[in-house]
Amino acid sequence: MPLHLDRIDWMASPPLAPGDGPIDVAHLKRMTSGDIRLTREVLTMFVSQTARLVEALAAEPAGGAALAHTLKGSARAIGAVAVADAAGALETALAAGGDPGEALAALKDAVGEARAAIEAMLRRS
Repeated sequence: MPLHLDRIDWMASPPLAPGDGPIDVAHLKRMTSGDIRLTREVLTMFVSQTARLVEALAAEPAGGAALAHTLKGSARAIGAVAVADAAGALETALAAGGDPGEALAALKDAVGEARAAIEAMLRRS
């Protein structure tokens, strides 16, 4: 029986976040089942983790591909899409052996925006 393959035109996936801020709140709510305590705990852990990881990346960026990968996954889990994208760009730059300076600066900016949004969210809840 011959295998029949149809050509399917590539179509871009929709963005993970609607672009309404550094944190996709709807995604976060889905991931925490709307549990306010869990949401607060996850956001607090993310803020703490980003501080440690960004500090470690700034101190030793050449060996930080695994750290960038970890941060990318954590950011995607809470809906911090810009942080995840910036961490992915840093991971790629490090894997390619290029200069990570620009990617690290972009990551720091994205983390700063996400942390400010998270702090505002924590104050409101």
